[in-house]
Amino acid sequence: MLSLQMGRSLGLMWSLLMVMMVINGGRDVEGYSEEDLVIKLPGQPHVSFKQYAGYVDVDEKAGRSLFYYFVEAQEKPHHKPLTLWLNGGPGCSSMGGGAFTELGPFFPRGDGRGLRINEESWNKVSNLLFVESPAGVGWSYSNTTSDYNRDDASTAHDMYIFLLKWFQKFPEYKTSALFLTGESYAGHYIPQLADVLLRHNKLSTSFKFNLKGVAIGNPLLNLDRDAGSVYEFFWSHGMISDELGLTINRECDFNDYSSVNMSKACNDASDEAYQVVGDYINNYDVILDVCYPSIVEQELRLKKLATKMSVGVDVCMSYERQYYFNMPEVQHALHANRTNLPYEWSMCSSFLNYNSKDTSINILPILKKIIQHKIPVWVYSGDQDSVVPFLGSRTLMRELAHELKFAITVPYGVWFYKGQVGGWVTEYGNILTFATVRGASHMVPYAQPGRALQLFASFVHGQRLPNTTTPSIYD
Repeated sequence: MLSLQMGRSLGLMWSLLMVMMVINGGRDVEGYSEEDLVIKLPGQPHVSFKQYAGYVDVDEKAGRSLFYYFVEAQEKPHHKPLTLWLNGGPGCSSMGGGAFTELGPFFPRGDGRGLRINEESWNKVSNLLFVESPAGVGWSYSNTTSDYNRDDASTAHDMYIFLLKWFQKFPEYKTSALFLTGESYAGHYIPQLADVLLRHNKLSTSFKFNLKGVAIGNPLLNLDRDAGSVYEFFWSHGMISDELGLTINRECDFNDYSSVNMSKACNDASDEAYQVVGDYINNYDVILDVCYPSIVEQELRLKKLATKMSVGVDVCMSYERQYYFNMPEVQHALHANRTNLPYEWSMCSSFLNYNSKDTSINILPILKKIIQHKIPVWVYSGDQDSVVPFLGSRTLMRELAHELKFAITVPYGVWFYKGQVGGWVTEYGNILTFATVRGASHMVPYAQPGRALQLFASFVHGQRLPNTTTPSIYD
């Protein structure tokens, strides 16, 4: 494993050097973003900020291009930071996830044919950049079939090339504070991208990324720890019995997690746990109801407003966005699907061949390197997520802080939003923060948009989360 990682590092370093020669020695053609301006999306309410969407070619020879959607901040965009958001999977869309069901300015309407305003959009405090990555996800594509074999290293490298070229389209944002954010498998994407950008900054004699922070939600960081915490979450939330929880504890060795290495007794107990939890629980948010897609699809065809609410959340939004993004007029407005792909847009790619071994990479050493570059790192968790539960993430952050020899600078305690508990938070060494978001799902902004905006605003402004009931300017 060590020799493989060293080989990847050397290969990546050589690629970075080659790119630097082009960037530093070549002539950049900059400032052609207006061709990607989105005039108005179908069924979109009026807004005053600009939107852009289109493609960035990351490998012209192979015909590999990544689709992006960029939303300017609602006020004074050129005085606000730039935030990149990536969804995980691996292989899931940042358009269908972050941009249109979580933190972007619009949500799909219940009829699937229009949009409604997201009152808690993160573009209240930052410019937002969403990228469908890697190629094969959403509208991102390649003309070379082998490009659909992806891994963490190639994904990070393509995103690096994407950012260099995107800044040529939008040179006015080159000096903006840059924040890297995402969720789930972006716990791999974002830290590894940050590592590549920091290597670029070390080698570059001209342009340097103005990286100011990394924030990842319910992130996969260490499969050994995160996998075991799933069953601990089931048990602690009354979803499986004492007897079954004890059996899993006894039979499963999560210190070396692999379905190949697990005993039959462990696999049988794990399967039983999922059977007990059942099909009518949303594992990404165990307190939300589930959507019945057959009913929704029928109502969408009839063009009725078919929003299904559960604790204030539209649990059928995923079906509504699928319908909306596959409307030809929507794709035309977004400058999307320029090659007429032979498949519909979908939230997660069904044909991307992602290296499954990369899920076992321990991301903590990379986070350690980022922190050692004085880049603040926030890890946050929706506390109702059983897929990557806060139980594992909280322990991993404590262990990382211990390895860095960081003292506790904010003792574990509540933070507030609108006079109510927004979650719990702790900080280590004035640079590493772990926070939970009360009542939130795997997709934190989806289930708790107001609390998520408070957390994000605190992060990009370099402030701690409010520890009193006194309203903040984001309440």
